[in-house]
Amino acid sequence: MVFGAFERMMALRYLRSRRQESFISVIAAFSLLGIALGVATLIIVMAVMNGFRQELLSRILGINGHLTVYGAGEGIEHYDDLAEQLRQIAGVRLVVPQIQEQVIVTAGERARGAVVRGLEPAALLERRLIADSVETGAAERFRAGEGLLLGNRLAQTMGRYPGDTISLLSPQGNTTVIGSMPRVKTYPVAGTFNVGMYEYDSSFVYLPLEQAQLFFRLPDKVNAVELFLDNPDRVREVAAEAGKFVPASYRMVDWQGANASFFNAIQVERNVMFLILSLIILVAAFNILSGQYMLVKGKGRDIAILRTMGARRGMILRVFFMSGASIGLIGTLAGVVLGILFTDHIATLQHWVEALAGTRVFDPEIYFLTNLPAERDPLEVLQVVGMALAISFLAPLLPAWQAARLDPVEALRYE
Repeated sequence: MVFGAFERMMALRYLRSRRQESFISVIAAFSLLGIALGVATLIIVMAVMNGFRQELLSRILGINGHLTVYGAGEGIEHYDDLAEQLRQIAGVRLVVPQIQEQVIVTAGERARGAVVRGLEPAALLERRLIADSVETGAAERFRAGEGLLLGNRLAQTMGRYPGDTISLLSPQGNTTVIGSMPRVKTYPVAGTFNVGMYEYDSSFVYLPLEQAQLFFRLPDKVNAVELFLDNPDRVREVAAEAGKFVPASYRMVDWQGANASFFNAIQVERNVMFLILSLIILVAAFNILSGQYMLVKGKGRDIAILRTMGARRGMILRVFFMSGASIGLIGTLAGVVLGILFTDHIATLQHWVEALAGTRVFDPEIYFLTNLPAERDPLEVLQVVGMALAISFLAPLLPAWQAARLDPVEALRYE
């Protein structure tokens, strides 16, 4: 559809002439505002959902291995040999033998469940997420075997900080003449870590591997071997390769299987939110449709005069199409700008809202993360823009077609 100077001039004139004191009519203004808010909301929500997924994924994979081999029964003997075989698989970046057990952490009258992971200090501090989140000096104390590392929120809950002591109680008790007794041992706190994910910061404890082997009575053994890959998406291929020499009695769990329901739920929520928020744009498009019908009805005499002066049907159609489509175009561009600005400054806006409301609008106990993330996908932004423009351009077609079909004789019969 080619637009000439005449069509552009008339479309702009009709937009301006709906109300003398305003650029566009009230209906057109609400239509433009609705499309802008719809586009901006879609961009913001998609960016937040993307950021939420990416932040969770980076933290989950920064704490947990991409593939974990769990031993059977009494643990994994000769784990160094198994780890060396796993290191030979193409794409494996790091192999970490460790002990994973659940305990009760006690301090004074306070008690809380936690997950203990015992591993070599050097292997733990090779993980950038952990190494960057420990306190100054904590890494050196942990490497020297001078205590354990606590998640900072767990430390706050228990009221224990570097230099204090904390007790671990294992449900795997010691057998005595009077029955089974819980196994309890007190450790100094070497430091705390804060990875920014509530679930881990409030429930994880790291012990040096030798101390964990003594506490859980697994001498020269581990019960899990974690693998970190160069490309986490290749985990199924690596698992198939590892299965050639990992005993059949051992169990292998990859990050996709362990978190499948969680990330599938996020994907479903993204799709549903996209469909629901798209209705905002659809409603605004109906406002454009009704506004254009009102414009065509009010401009019947002008259309008849233009037709008698030689204007073709195609010119009339293009005039009214431009008049309605320009609302959608301006609204879409405004929505894109608003959405980009909002996502670029979402952390600042979050702090402002929390300061004004006097409460937290993004509770880490519920959302697992401490900050509201946002990560725009350029392809998704283009999809939103394309959808908004398509709906906005389809809406004025029917009124424009009706205007083009108007009979000049009937329009001027009673003038």
